[in-house]
Amino acid sequence: MLEYRSEELSEDQLAREREVKGGLAQSTRELVDAVIRSTIDDEELGEISTQIETLTARLRTSQIEGSFGVALSGDEVRNHGNAVVGLRNAIAPPLEVLKTDEGRAWADFTLGAAYEGPPGLVHGGVSALLLDQVFGEAAAAGGSPGMTGTLTLRYRRGTPLGNLHAEARIDRVEGVKTFVTGFIGDADGPTVEAEGIFILPKWARDLFEPKPFE
Repeated sequence: MLEYRSEELSEDQLAREREVKGGLAQSTRELVDAVIRSTIDDEELGEISTQIETLTARLRTSQIEGSFGVALSGDEVRNHGNAVVGLRNAIAPPLEVLKTDEGRAWADFTLGAAYEGPPGLVHGGVSALLLDQVFGEAAAAGGSPGMTGTLTLRYRRGTPLGNLHAEARIDRVEGVKTFVTGFIGDADGPTVEAEGIFILPKWARDLFEPKPFE
């Protein structure tokens, strides 16, 4: 069973967290991009590496055990370690996923050099990662949440780095299984199409009844 923790934070504290800790993650994303694309000389790179090691040591003087997990603060779900939407995770783009209670979710986002697979294109595994998240959020938004059972992708053409759009919607619900379809695309249309099955885990079936979907 997944573990959640409750943290009572005020609106001011939540806003401060978004500003400071979200800002640190964004600065780190920019650092990653700069490391990949920098052309400065090796001696200066060595000096910068030493400075980064010093900053990392400062951050490690006080940290949580293990991963961030999910923290609940009133109605706010703080999934800050998530690899796609995590406020504090520099690996995450991060996506801001918009949803409707009809079981639809979508996001507009930008992927830069850190997400490259083939030259100039998004790594296929990154596409799967992002769609997995957006699909799961569509299922939950429509009242039929679940964990990923299968995710099948069709790569129609290369996904270029840059401005992109992802979208998902519930196709149908069969008992504890929610079927979701969607895509990632650019201004010229879909580049990756996918279908997923999300399954309500056994431990949650006594706590939650999937919403009928029409």
